[in-house]
Amino acid sequence: MTASDGVRLHVSEAGSPDAALTLVFVHGFCMTADAWHFQRRDLADLGRTVCYDQRAHGRSGPSEVEHCTIAQLADDLHRVLDDRVPTGPVVLIGHSMGGMTILGLAETHPELFGDRIIAVALLSTSAGELTRVAFGLPAGVTAVARHFLPGVAVGLQHAPTLLERIRWRGSGVSRALTRRVGFGTTQVPEPVLHSLEEMIASTPIPVVGAFLPTLLDHDRLAAAAALRDVPTLLLVGDADVMTPLEHSRTLAQALPKAELWVEKGAGHAVILERPHRVSARLRALVARAQPTRPARRHRTKLTLRTPKTGRAPKATRTSKRAQAHRVPTPR
Repeated sequence: MTASDGVRLHVSEAGSPDAALTLVFVHGFCMTADAWHFQRRDLADLGRTVCYDQRAHGRSGPSEVEHCTIAQLADDLHRVLDDRVPTGPVVLIGHSMGGMTILGLAETHPELFGDRIIAVALLSTSAGELTRVAFGLPAGVTAVARHFLPGVAVGLQHAPTLLERIRWRGSGVSRALTRRVGFGTTQVPEPVLHSLEEMIASTPIPVVGAFLPTLLDHDRLAAAAALRDVPTLLLVGDADVMTPLEHSRTLAQALPKAELWVEKGAGHAVILERPHRVSARLRALVARAQPTRPARRHRTKLTLRTPKTGRAPKATRTSKRAQAHRVPTPR
């Protein structure tokens, strides 16, 4: 579909257009809609799912630098809703910059929340003051970094060639940085680590530089008031170095009716690190938003961990392996 300034946005949909509920997923900075793979699969029984690549990310088209802002991302989301979900209740689910995009929509279109938008999930999200984030580094180092960040953003926009050469995609350094920034204590499977590394490495350096200023200037705590009477989930890992727990606590103070769920030991990419725990909390959020909807139980419990007990007989192992890779079906 086409954004208001002509940028083409890649949209992916699944489920019946006549479904009673639509879940709209909004991904974070340097990621793509593919980051929602587990949640879209786990929650397919709840209704229709819609997700899209944010402008200049993934399969969406490039954007002018002046339009790489949270305000424009919020306008893109509004256009996605108008174009792909013109009627019916909606649950908005945003991760990191995706959550900021939802707060941007709340700032410009508060009338949508409570009527059309019946529930909101803000995962690993901040309402502002990202310039104070320490990124897990010593205070002295971050103080210097904050001083130079504006200049770094400009440099990323105008000197991409050299920076692209030193990104070391696929190197040990690249994987170590991905693990440090994206994950906490969980030993995530290699394909999951690789997928996050690929999403980050595939984001052009000029795009990183173009979006940094709007992320650092982001301040929409007041806009959160539009969510005050809407069932809201605030979920964050306590090992998140990008949008630390304190940022979700600040949102919780502004939204006293919201549920604050902390994943112990999880990092910023909690939707990949603890995918099925996140899906469970999202399912509970939908149940709160639709109290008259009968609860659905799943027979398959998926986990990222591998059992450490003795090996079962071959036939049993095959059955369990087949079951673990099957999409959950409601009873």
